[in-house]
Amino acid sequence: MPGIGEIAERTGLSKATVSRALRGLPTVAEETLALVRAAADELGYIPSAAASGLATGRNLAIGALVPVFGRWFYTRVLEGADGELRRRGYDLLLYNLGGGHAERERAFHRSILRRRVDGLLVLALTFTEEESAELAQTEFPAIAVGGPAAGVRHIGIDDHQAAYLATAHLIDLGHTRIAQIGGSDAMGLNAAVPSNRLSGFRHAMTDAGLAVREDWIVDGGYAFGGGDEAARRLFADPRDAPTALFATSDEMAFGALTWLSRAGIRVPDDVSIVGIDGHEDGEHYGLTTVAQYPAEQGELAARRLLDEIEGAPAEDGFDPARFEFVVRHSTAPPRR
Repeated sequence: MPGIGEIAERTGLSKATVSRALRGLPTVAEETLALVRAAADELGYIPSAAASGLATGRNLAIGALVPVFGRWFYTRVLEGADGELRRRGYDLLLYNLGGGHAERERAFHRSILRRRVDGLLVLALTFTEEESAELAQTEFPAIAVGGPAAGVRHIGIDDHQAAYLATAHLIDLGHTRIAQIGGSDAMGLNAAVPSNRLSGFRHAMTDAGLAVREDWIVDGGYAFGGGDEAARRLFADPRDAPTALFATSDEMAFGALTWLSRAGIRVPDDVSIVGIDGHEDGEHYGLTTVAQYPAEQGELAARRLLDEIEGAPAEDGFDPARFEFVVRHSTAPPRR
């Protein structure tokens, strides 16, 4: 089986340079990286993960802490992260913390604290004081996606600004009777996300001189079924109903749209609705939304983690991700 020596001979590079390139170190130029990979492919070189781990003292694995499997956002973040990790020769280990205290104990004490991974990707979770202290002791590089975690670098969108844009769109169309479907996610969504989106809604309404009706701020549980139920509550009295809805997740917006359709309430003729997230089903529903790109966030988080593991300086704070407004046919000016 060909080894590093054969690749060095084929490319005319030193064995040390070839080794650094095969490990994806950030000190290697892109042209050199491409040359080494091409030669490795031609020769049929297969890297040994075990040998690499022994040489570097690493596990060549990143742990992803997830509150629950199956949610669209988490799946897309993990897809983006896994692609970058595989490209750099690392595995992704998933830890589902949705099972309560026992699952969190298992993840922290059997895997993380025993150093079975080299870094952590934290999805939409907050840590207890004890967990934060334990993580600090491990000195793991860690990055949070989908909401901030105390003491951990955070990659994500500006949720307050995204909600402000969504609400301002409805106001600019002429709507003054606007309800909000938000609330909290019992399955583990970071509490800062719904809080920041609610504050963005309030901010936009206040800036426009519009009153916020507290009875029109309804908990949809960040789920399809919750959006369905929230719409039913908001339109229980047709004589006192909003002309526009701002759902703080696309999945709740889909539920609301489904109920409105069953009730014979036309969108956007009778009511407009806007969401946040950029779920791929939004095009099918014709939903106007503030789109974010979770796969990009996962890829960036993985890249930053690996760069830090390979020696890049550690950074703290918030790393903003891109988002954009996508107008479809679920919003229109209110009927006179």
